[in-house]
Amino acid sequence: MKESETQNTRVTLGDDGKYRWVYEINLFKDLRFFVLVWKIFFFLFLGVSAVVLISDAAKWGADKAAENLPFLGYFFLGMTAVVGLGYLLYAAIMGGKYIVEFEMDEKGVLHNQTAFQAKKAKKLARATMIAGAASGRIGTVGAGMNAQRTEMYSDFSKVRKIKAYPRRNLIKVNERLEHNQVYAAKEDFEFVKNYIASRCINIKQ
Repeated sequence: MKESETQNTRVTLGDDGKYRWVYEINLFKDLRFFVLVWKIFFFLFLGVSAVVLISDAAKWGADKAAENLPFLGYFFLGMTAVVGLGYLLYAAIMGGKYIVEFEMDEKGVLHNQTAFQAKKAKKLARATMIAGAASGRIGTVGAGMNAQRTEMYSDFSKVRKIKAYPRRNLIKVNERLEHNQVYAAKEDFEFVKNYIASRCINIKQ
């Protein structure tokens, strides 16, 4: 099947005892990934801003530090614009879609970006890392390194929390340090959610 022909598929049980399905997200209509990236950069912005303001307040006093607020405001707007343009570029390169394949059995669930998209995502991530290193921007390098990850596996025995969002067809499957996102079509959502929940014996209530 060509990438352009890929679409959501129902959950099916294979001969090997594993459930498999494909879920597709329109990157131009569904902005959840943009919001996620924006949040990452927003918290980085807050951290840098706090360091700048506290440092200036210690050296020059609170009034002098407050003079940096307009600059930080413009910087925040610029950051949002850059993230937005970067997201549009990413969405265009990915063909306007984020397509993920899921594989689930008694032990866990695998969230895996399709091979074709994963290849493009890794190339884009490497380019981001190179650009960040050349400009001396550690945050950009870190973003590129994180973007190289195109799959995530959740071991049910290690899951500590599950949260379902039926309207978004999303089930968050969280371990202590790993946070997986499992998507399923409306017709299969309850089945996938209940299957996962019944096998995560260490969930904290």
